Amino acid sequence: MYFYNVAFLLALFLSMLYVMHYEKHFDVCITAIFLLIPISNLGFIIRASSETLSQAMLANSIIYMGGCFLPFFLTFSILSLCEFKVRPFLRTSILFVNSLLFFFILTTDTNHLFYSSVSFVKEDGISVLEKTYGPLHTVYYVLIILYMLAAFIALIYSFFKRQHVSRIMLILLVLPEVFTMIGFFGSKFHGLTLELTPYAFVFAQIVYLIISSRMMLYKTSDMAVETLLENGENAFVLIDKKYRYLGSNNTARHVLKELDELPIDRRLDKNEPLKKTLIHWIKCFEEDPKNGDNMYIQKNPENPEDYHVYNIRVDNLIVGKKDVGYQVFLFDDTEDVKYIKLLNNYNFELEGEVEKKTKRIVEMHDNLILSMATMVESRDNSTGGHIKRTSEGVKILIEELKKDPKFQITDEFCRNIIKAAPMHDLGKIAVDDAILRKPGRFTPEEFEEMKKHAKEGARIVHEILKDTDDQDFRILAENVAHYHHERFDGSGYPEGIKGEEIPFEARIMAIADVYDALVSKRVYKESMSFEEADKIIMDGMGTHFDPQLKEIYIAARPKLEAYYKSLDE
Repeated sequence: MYFYNVAFLLALFLSMLYVMHYEKHFDVCITAIFLLIPISNLGFIIRASSETLSQAMLANSIIYMGGCFLPFFLTFSILSLCEFKVRPFLRTSILFVNSLLFFFILTTDTNHLFYSSVSFVKEDGISVLEKTYGPLHTVYYVLIILYMLAAFIALIYSFFKRQHVSRIMLILLVLPEVFTMIGFFGSKFHGLTLELTPYAFVFAQIVYLIISSRMMLYKTSDMAVETLLENGENAFVLIDKKYRYLGSNNTARHVLKELDELPIDRRLDKNEPLKKTLIHWIKCFEEDPKNGDNMYIQKNPENPEDYHVYNIRVDNLIVGKKDVGYQVFLFDDTEDVKYIKLLNNYNFELEGEVEKKTKRIVEMHDNLILSMATMVESRDNSTGGHIKRTSEGVKILIEELKKDPKFQITDEFCRNIIKAAPMHDLGKIAVDDAILRKPGRFTPEEFEEMKKHAKEGARIVHEILKDTDDQDFRILAENVAHYHHERFDGSGYPEGIKGEEIPFEARIMAIADVYDALVSKRVYKESMSFEEADKIIMDGMGTHFDPQLKEIYIAARPKLEAYYKSLDE
């Protein structure tokens, strides 16, 4: 009994470790393995301590839950990690065969296909089933052998043919197959009373824990690839602490051509060209992280005038809270460098022309943003003219803010918030038309969907403005879109932040946004009087709105009312 108890406790402990380190991108088959092994090992304890044949048969069914399905999950975890695609129909059909086999195991008392006969004896205080195998038991062994063959073929093929599959992972994946083979067939061939299978499962768990921890590095690479592939001009390379290559995107393999033939997990310091580039940049970063930036110039051998300039930036690769390696980014600055070089050759007259062109480009950019905001608004039949009105409301509030010396806001801040106001509802482009155009109040579920527009708006603003030179404006515009529905007492959305955690520009936008919603007609309500709207705004000071802005709103109120009255004339 100690033999089986220890195996169960070890399996349970290892499964708990897996849960502690679980990441959402872990393969579902690996998760199923850690779920099934403790259950199967528990079956060995129950069977060994059984007092009747029916108890022993029930325990035997629990054991075969692992015996039938673990080979399936082991094999498909290997196929997944080796990047083999299996058609859903084939995968489902194979699982159905396993389930059918397990059904016959569960019903051995009514059929003799898996066991022809079963008897119950006690040997040295341990319950043992003496069985005569039926034809389906042979099918069971054939299935196990086929699973193992498929796994070994996939591993061997990947080892020799797939450069971008980790060799360390492939070697580790061989071990669970070997352990389970020993467990399934070892005690059968040697006639042992105690079965080796529970410990074979435990060893397999240990290996899969190692695989899971290593897999976090490669999945980090995949997530970075998905993000940075959207901007094809920039490249990245991921490297672990021992200077082993973890992965890169297509742009990096184009810029540093040596990476194209470099297998995953190969040490970079063994490659002379990469030693002069990647390793050199990492060494500079290690010596002084603040001065880890470098410049890399790639020239065309056939045409020296054709060149690319990359700004190199190195940073730590963090998985969870652990520093596991390095991220090397190559940002294509060719156009900027050439543009600067061209500007340096301009005379005074051309500089004036450039300034005019730049101003025109900025105007076009601003008009494009305003047009996009108007297009989004046109989808929402409850907010017609909302952009124009709230923008004017923000402008009126800003005029009063500038008069109050205690706020000390800059002219740049004033220009930026007025310019950003039309962008506050851009996230509504991601809201379903059925919700956005609903002629009435939202259900709780619909409101939850509508609430997503704030965070989505910040993401869209970021994408639109990420390449702008005016980073202060980009940050302010993102804040306005992201946080204009937050409340001063923390009851707002999407983040539930409160007080001065809410950016100042979003607190200003909130007053203009709510005021317009109150005094404007919507499909689900009539417009409120100025007196009713004013009472709601004033009551909300300190809960919904920043109480510091109370006096500013009071000073702006006559102009706000005058503006909205002019719209009705």
